[in-house]
Amino acid sequence: MEALREAWRLFQEGEYFEAHEVLEEAWRQAEGEERRFLQGLILLAAALHQAKSGNKGLRNLRKAEGKLLGLPSPYLGLDWQPLLEEARRRLGA
Repeated sequence: MEALREAWRLFQEGEYFEAHEVLEEAWRQAEGEERRFLQGLILLAAALHQAKSGNKGLRNLRKAEGKLLGLPSPYLGLDWQPLLEEARRRLGA
């Protein structure tokens, strides 16, 4: 999935808002577990963006955990677990 590869690149560059935007279109078209996964990544991107901006992102982090936990990592070729750990570290969760 091209959107996932692009979002991963943006995550690695710390461009969390942009990653959120890239994933949103793919999320709209996805169904089932894949939709849940993409929504989790979108929420994770929002939490990291908020942390980067100095705002609290714990609410989005908790929502992301609710979507992602229980899914394998990697999922759809993306090892999302390190992203979640990074968000937890940055937000002190």
